[in-house]
Amino acid sequence: MASNGKVITCRAAVAYGPGQPLVVEQVQVDPPQKMEVRIKILFTSICHTDLSAWKGESEAQRAYPRILGHEASGVVESVGEGVIDMKEGDHVVPIFNGECGDCIYCKSSKKTNLCGKFRVNPFKSVMNSDGKVRFRNKDGIPIYHFLNTSTFSDYTVVDSACLVKIDPHAPLDKMTLLSCGVSTGLGAAWNTADVQTGETVAVFGLGAVGLAVVEGARTRGASKIIGVDINPEKRIKGEAIGITDFINPKEIDVPVHEKIREMTEGGVHYSFECAGNMEVLREAFLCTHDGWGMAIVLGIHPTPTLLSLHPMELFDGRRIVASVFGDFKGKSQLPLFAKQCMAGVVKLDEFITHRLPFEKINEAFQLLIDGKSLRCLLHL
Repeated sequence: MASNGKVITCRAAVAYGPGQPLVVEQVQVDPPQKMEVRIKILFTSICHTDLSAWKGESEAQRAYPRILGHEASGVVESVGEGVIDMKEGDHVVPIFNGECGDCIYCKSSKKTNLCGKFRVNPFKSVMNSDGKVRFRNKDGIPIYHFLNTSTFSDYTVVDSACLVKIDPHAPLDKMTLLSCGVSTGLGAAWNTADVQTGETVAVFGLGAVGLAVVEGARTRGASKIIGVDINPEKRIKGEAIGITDFINPKEIDVPVHEKIREMTEGGVHYSFECAGNMEVLREAFLCTHDGWGMAIVLGIHPTPTLLSLHPMELFDGRRIVASVFGDFKGKSQLPLFAKQCMAGVVKLDEFITHRLPFEKINEAFQLLIDGKSLRCLLHL
């Protein structure tokens, strides 16, 4: 491309302060440096992690100005020195939890999907290679990065470890979902829990991640999938994807965990907390069966509040773990997952509830805040 090695001027939605509307304006995007890739974003979407960062709910998220966004798909525009696994024109999906392939974490096989250099880090706001940014606004002011990706821009620069090459025939709009939400939820069911045919599941919070858990449990043949949400409208979408039962905590007169134990002869095999609420997490833990139950944390918890859990409660055999990116190793395993989605193993259409042009990104945020969207796809 004629732009190779040159600064690109393009649109981006810039956050200048917590809770302030994003400003869609012209920014400058530098060429990729060593082991970096500059990509043309074709589709991006908003998840609750973006919403939390936009609100500035934790100190780690208060670096301004900043370009948010981490769910996207696009095409490689140019590559920096040393990049050999991608080239101009490749179809790609950026990932917030990278995989360098060389560190002790990446070489750990199935022990972890974290990476020593490029794991998810909400405090990180610059590039690895030189500690600098690749964005500037029209006044030359540096703009910080977000979660290794910064996809709310026509062009972005990412480390090659945070970019996955996918099948060129894969529908890029749907592949956007693999950057975060669907991979996180479905992977938690497939990889973290490894749900088996006939087992029982409870999912707390039926947003995109929660419903991706439902989809993962459905494809594994779970016999009972209980959806828990205070929004009664979530029941319809949940049933369309695969829940067998629905509980609205506001409509019962006993704690949710007691209701679930009653429905499942003592508790579910696996529960998934997708709400980012400490009280909900405790209910998710207690609703699992003693002896073998596992509660899996997926929700973002930006507050400093600690979990109310006595160590002796763990002696009943219940476990509690967290799952990052559904325990997928991004570069190693996401290409196969993309092919499985293309083959119809996973239903992606149900997750895209709205489509808007990029200029209406603030409307997309409002749809998520109001609970009206799972994923609003923004086309650039």
